[in-house]
Amino acid sequence: MKTKLAGRRKTPTVRVGPVLIGGGHPIVVQSMTNTDTADAKSTAVQVSELARAGSELVRITVNTLEAAQAVPAIVRRLEMMSCDVPLIGDFHYNGHQLLQQVPECAQLLAKYRINPGNVGFGRKRDDQFATIIGLALEYSKPVRIGVNWGSLDASLLARLMDKNAARVQPEDANVIMRQALIQSAIESAQQAEALGLPHEQIILSCKVSDVQDLIGVYRSLAGRCDYALHLGLTEAGMGSKGIVSSSAALAVLLQEGIGDTIRISLTPEPGQARTDEVIVAQELLQSMGLRAFSPMVTACPGCGRTTSTFFQSLTQDVQAFVRRRMPEWKIRYEGVENLSLAVMGCVVNGPGESRQADIGISLPGTGEAPAAPVFVDGRKHVTLRGETLSEDFLQLIEAYVQDHYSRRLPDR
Repeated sequence: MKTKLAGRRKTPTVRVGPVLIGGGHPIVVQSMTNTDTADAKSTAVQVSELARAGSELVRITVNTLEAAQAVPAIVRRLEMMSCDVPLIGDFHYNGHQLLQQVPECAQLLAKYRINPGNVGFGRKRDDQFATIIGLALEYSKPVRIGVNWGSLDASLLARLMDKNAARVQPEDANVIMRQALIQSAIESAQQAEALGLPHEQIILSCKVSDVQDLIGVYRSLAGRCDYALHLGLTEAGMGSKGIVSSSAALAVLLQEGIGDTIRISLTPEPGQARTDEVIVAQELLQSMGLRAFSPMVTACPGCGRTTSTFFQSLTQDVQAFVRRRMPEWKIRYEGVENLSLAVMGCVVNGPGESRQADIGISLPGTGEAPAAPVFVDGRKHVTLRGETLSEDFLQLIEAYVQDHYSRRLPDR
């Protein structure tokens, strides 16, 4: 029996280009480039790669005049590549200047992301914040107000810490920092609304790098406002650490109906594809039953009954085949992303797990007859043997897709 997810938290719908965020719409996958934005060619290539991998929004750093001036060229290159993913401009310290200096950049970006901790300091803070909000109004752009505990508003934090120190029983400093994050986000959003930015054009985030802190912050934030929320650890880490930390934190919040967009901020290993963070985000949402992006493959982990490594290589072949075929399948076949596949390694759980999938194969374990029954829609369909077993199973998957999913009508 499947555990039901909590109902989604009610938020206004925020429109970012053609993408709808919040308001009950599917949770959106976001990513960010790590190229020098001033290099329009390499940035456009990476944006396109992230979009093809499934990123529905892509954020780019806009930190210099050259980066701002490159935005129109990036957009033109993306158009030439038939890539229409919305671009988000990430601004720190000088966003008010860059958006004014390069109006075309302000116009072409689909959303602005600002950090209230560094949008300005002292008396300049309110004026520079107002300038960015005014430009968002002029160009009808939504704004993500992204608070980060690594760059929290120092004056706000100092005030809260001083107030806490004067208490008879002061709170732990970490608790005060959480409060400062939430207060900074909400007060900045209220200030933006007071300047005229509509409620439904605001997204909030409060990013930290600790799993339990992130859960605590977003629970409190969600309880105090109804703005759409962007989820993500600010520095998740590298490899399995980053994947596990992000999944542990975001899964709890998503289970509770909190979150409208997500990003998995992985530190890439040398030579690792930037697109891996998109795949992890998709797999997290799909494994929780929140969205479907690509056919899922259930696979045997292996034990003493599976002394052969063939189940591992077949699983790898199936996953590679699905990734290779999915771009065409997605265009041609309605609902193919919901296909479920199974590759099992012995008779103990093999037949049962294979019957639960749309199409599954139960490979022979140690001492079993060299035959692999294939189950389709819960019933035994055929038994495969011999050196072409892998190719034969992939052909069965292709045939299943063609036979069981409706062909999409071509656009006219």
